[in-house]
Amino acid sequence: MDSADLNVLRNVLAWRQAGQRVLLYTVVQTWGSAPRPPGAMLALRGDGVLIGSVSGGCIEDDLIERLRDGRSAPGRPVSLVTYGVTREEAARFGLPCGGTLRLSEEEVLDTAWVAALLARCENHELVARELELASGAVSLHEASRGDALRFDGQRLRAVYGPRWRLLLIGAGQLSRYVGEMARMLDFEVLICNPREEFAFGWEDSSARFVPGMPDDAVLAIEPDERTAIVALTHDPRLDDMALLTALQSRAFYVGALGSRVNSAKRRERLAFLGLAAADIERLHGPIGLPIGSRVPAEIALSLLAEIVALKNGIASEAPSASLACG
Repeated sequence: MDSADLNVLRNVLAWRQAGQRVLLYTVVQTWGSAPRPPGAMLALRGDGVLIGSVSGGCIEDDLIERLRDGRSAPGRPVSLVTYGVTREEAARFGLPCGGTLRLSEEEVLDTAWVAALLARCENHELVARELELASGAVSLHEASRGDALRFDGQRLRAVYGPRWRLLLIGAGQLSRYVGEMARMLDFEVLICNPREEFAFGWEDSSARFVPGMPDDAVLAIEPDERTAIVALTHDPRLDDMALLTALQSRAFYVGALGSRVNSAKRRERLAFLGLAAADIERLHGPIGLPIGSRVPAEIALSLLAEIVALKNGIASEAPSASLACG
């Protein structure tokens, strides 16, 4: 997994290990049309180098100036910085009309929690970090995918690690494109493919293989409302096994690669195998939004656009566009 937040923390750890001063900023509250959501992070090195984002750019410039003019002087474990309180300030910092955001400004001294958090996320754990503003003390706790950022003015609780999962049935070329793009969208990518020949080349990937046959893999991950499952082998003997189980699960998205003709045949097979009509109706196929996709990278893009749209509460009513692999 390689979310933007974890990438910020990796650099925090590297910079501190190199002896650099590091300030860590987190968006803790927003009002109106703020440019970045609560939880967005930015790390600022002592020489003004930064990584991450808390706005469209103008606030980042001011954070660098705070460092250079002494407003971010050492000695305060955690401070709160607010931008956009007045209309003039919102215009000055490039915030949307009425937008206001509040940041925590944290001097990173102890890196033990950073290393531990990164290690736990790499082990596919969801981790909650609690920061006490008065002391700067940090503690780590178990978290669940439904947890959200909480801030009460005295304590900040933020969750790290992907809260959304994508199980791909098949490890072919299309799965590689889908997996790489999904990783950048902060999905945990899971792969099931009982055909060992297709596992070659995934060694350096952040995807995690789930052993067993497709239906067993679906059961093993216990799909919930933050899980998407897509069958990409184009082999009914594998795809249909996964779909029979996935369509009866709580997964928010279940799809299968294929043309309109093959998708219709797939629905007929699932009905013949005894799957209820209501469950079959949940199947997305052909997969993806209508962007005229023909090659694997474009099909992956259209698929993930559809998944993200549903994840964000936008229903997809347009006919799908991944017509390749008829």
